[in-house]
Amino acid sequence: MSIDLTGTNASEIAGAVLRERRKAGSPAMGMILTFLVVTDEKGHADALRAAHTVSREHPARILGVISGSSRGKANLDAEVKIGDGGSGETVLLRMSGELAKHPESVVLPLLLPDSPVVVWWPAVPPEDPSADPIGALAQRRITDTAAVVRGRSKAMFTQATNYSPGNTDLSWTRLTSWRALLAAALDQYPARVTGGEVQAERVNPSADLLVAWLTSRLKVDVARTVTKGPGITSVSLSTGGGDITISRPDGISADFAIPNAPVRPVALKRRATSELLAEELRRLDADDIYEETVKTLCRLSERLTSGTTRKPTRSTSAAAAKTSTAKKSTGKRKAPKQAATSGSGS
Repeated sequence: MSIDLTGTNASEIAGAVLRERRKAGSPAMGMILTFLVVTDEKGHADALRAAHTVSREHPARILGVISGSSRGKANLDAEVKIGDGGSGETVLLRMSGELAKHPESVVLPLLLPDSPVVVWWPAVPPEDPSADPIGALAQRRITDTAAVVRGRSKAMFTQATNYSPGNTDLSWTRLTSWRALLAAALDQYPARVTGGEVQAERVNPSADLLVAWLTSRLKVDVARTVTKGPGITSVSLSTGGGDITISRPDGISADFAIPNAPVRPVALKRRATSELLAEELRRLDADDIYEETVKTLCRLSERLTSGTTRKPTRSTSAAAAKTSTAKKSTGKRKAPKQAATSGSGS
């Protein structure tokens, strides 16, 4: 069920939510958080659809915030929905005039009491999410630099520079499966890593974060090589016994290879935004590994923003040459196939 309110205020909206909840037969609130979605008219439908999907796992009050023109008379319109495609409540707020400059004044009275607040910017994020008026209300602040139309790499480095505990980016969440596979590979073949290489599209924030993460954890140089995509197409780690390689040319499945073992196919699809958000909402504390990664990313920023194809580092080449001499079947690195399409994710 849905009701529309025009020329309204926060008090009337809160009353409408309570009435609609009672009509739906659920006067008690079973929601665990407030999920703020700061979006625009063009993208609000897709963003709220993803938020509704997430609310099935994490029941939430979803507040969609659309700030229009700051000119003219202050006005607030709202659309209230209860249980429409999700498990919780949805309020879409449209602000204009002076209210568009102070959206937090409308949002604050609508937050669930004594529960966490999470804010997500599906498109262009603020340069410093924790300093943003709405971001300051939240314990977790989720950006998505891969959704930025122009300047994705610059946007990622801006987020890294302005990191505060509680910040995260979906470009990092897209790496969860890659990081798990790489960790599993080193568990199965615990050799000393002498270098690495990440192959991906020219502009891909996830690839930049993966380079920074590997550099931070392994303390080796990791090359960043440009391919046609989609997303990240290959990751290789060089060891004295051969290369550990994960190659995914099609964005769906990958070949997982470690020395002295047959190549194995693994599922490594590019996940939907709703899946990424659901993962982020499973933990609301600060991500220490992400913090270390973005600090490393800041140190590597000049090299990664050069936008040129990089050859493997000297240590990587040396390891490959040694492997080729010892065992040609594993020593010679094969370039991954390149798909004709490209994407902004990992």
